[in-house]
Amino acid sequence: MSNENFIVREPLLDPKQRVVGYDLAWQQGGSDGVQASEAELNALLAFVADQLTSKRDGWLLGDKILFLEASPALLRGDAIKRIPAASTVLTLHSADLADPDTLSALKALRAEGYGVSLRGADVVKEQLLPEISHVEVRFSAGDFAAQARRYAAFKKSSVRMLGRPVTTWQDYDACAMLGLDAFVGKLHLTPRAGNRPKGLNPAQQIIVQIMNMVGQNESIQKIEEVFKRDPGLSYELLRFINSAAFGLKTEVQSLRSALALLGYEALFQWLSLLLATASSSGYSPVLMETAIIRGRFSELLGQQHLPKGESENLFVAGIFSLLDRLLGVSMDEVLASIKLSDDVAAALLTRSGPYGPYVALAEACELNSPLIGPLSSSLKISPTEVNAAHLSALAWAQNLGM
Repeated sequence: MSNENFIVREPLLDPKQRVVGYDLAWQQGGSDGVQASEAELNALLAFVADQLTSKRDGWLLGDKILFLEASPALLRGDAIKRIPAASTVLTLHSADLADPDTLSALKALRAEGYGVSLRGADVVKEQLLPEISHVEVRFSAGDFAAQARRYAAFKKSSVRMLGRPVTTWQDYDACAMLGLDAFVGKLHLTPRAGNRPKGLNPAQQIIVQIMNMVGQNESIQKIEEVFKRDPGLSYELLRFINSAAFGLKTEVQSLRSALALLGYEALFQWLSLLLATASSSGYSPVLMETAIIRGRFSELLGQQHLPKGESENLFVAGIFSLLDRLLGVSMDEVLASIKLSDDVAAALLTRSGPYGPYVALAEACELNSPLIGPLSSSLKISPTEVNAAHLSALAWAQNLGM
């Protein structure tokens, strides 16, 4: 299945709007009602294990928890042992627990530290509560009081409640009031409404100034002078150049040396990332993380198909494709502030030009869109390549420390 279908993801949020994990699944014809087969579930688990674990670094998603749909047979297999127990929650259907062998296998996995989430069971027998870690509840904006009574038993136990689907911030707030612990829905692309200021804050204005100087090939000396006027930004640059990712043998202590080592293309890319994360005040953290993942995902999709410099432009296009929502302004206003190439602007405005389809493909994987297949085919990128780039982008985003 991993050779012919696509992975789609939904982030899980906690009551503080933080991303605590991801729900990964194969795209099933764009329909939520279609269940994956036994072979498909095994293929997804194996692919995830291959891509998100390494002998050197272990689990690549840091403290994020992965939710994966499971089958009774998968519980008894060896493949699950390839993913760390503390980072894995297996989703089962309530009817699966009627089988004694499945219940026995579930208990063994729970003893090893794996999480188990139950789907399709608003009411769970009391004797089963110790055997599960999560239960999915279907939130409805209707009878709030009835839902509160229904969930009271879960709140008295150690079982955590996972709301699905939670598609608006109003529903999110209602779920938080009900005592739910995590939420799955389409909130990762929706800015949180509020009285937050729109446009660039002072820190972002300086970043944009430097980006425009880089775009105009200003001298390193002039760029250094702007950095010197912002100690915080200077600190971030030196921290970045001295991070483990660069593997430098000696510490860089001067701004000019850092700028020279980084180079204009990498500096522009780093500033693009910094612009999206310069201030999270009043924003949904999940929207910011989605922008970062989309930028890296777009870049990875183009690395094998575009020249090096152009694939780096894809990173900028991917991140900036959500900058209008992050800043609360139109994309035209974004482009008026930052001088970008015509090709990047076309990708941002209409998903056209050489970069637009790559950004559109990364975006489609966030939405479980039926366009994933056609876009992948048009770019001559196989499903396996798309899936590998998707999971690699997830892992990369966890290690930024931003």
